[in-house]
This record gives sequence, structure tokens and C-alpha cells, in this order.
Amino acid sequence: MRNRWMLGMIVAAAAFGPAAHAQATNDTNIPTETQDRLRHGVADLDYLDLLGLFGLFGLLGLRKEHADDSYHPSSLD
Repeated sequence: MRNRWMLGMIVAAAAFGPAAHAQATNDTNIPTETQDRLRHGVADLDYLDLLGLFGLFGLLGLRKEHADDSYHPSSLD
């Protein structure tokens, strides 16, 4: 039943949603940002990719710890 409701909601949203706009033509002869980047070529080192990779390494700290990493009573107690 729940799957039917979800499917119905998705179909309704797709049916009543606005149509995608067509890409506007560039009548002003001003290059877009993408055209400008393609004309200048690809940079040797993309710093945003390195920053994202650094962030992905930060996600390693969110891993579940080992089950034996909890409190262990010592023999001095």
C-alpha cells in the first residue's frame, strides 16, 4: 500500500510539473562561462577536486568503531 502511494505521488508530480525550458540562444555573442572555460583549456590542477577529495578522507572518521573499543575494566579496580 505504501509503495502504491509513493508511486502515485511521483506520477502526479511528474504529470503536473512544469515542462523543461528550452536552452536560450546566445544572441548577444557574449560567451557563457562554460564556453569561456573550454576556450581557455583545462587547468593542470583543479583545486576544487582536491578539496572534495580531502573532504572524503574526512568521512573516514565516521566509520563505526570496533566492538572492543569500549570501556574495559582494568585489573587495578
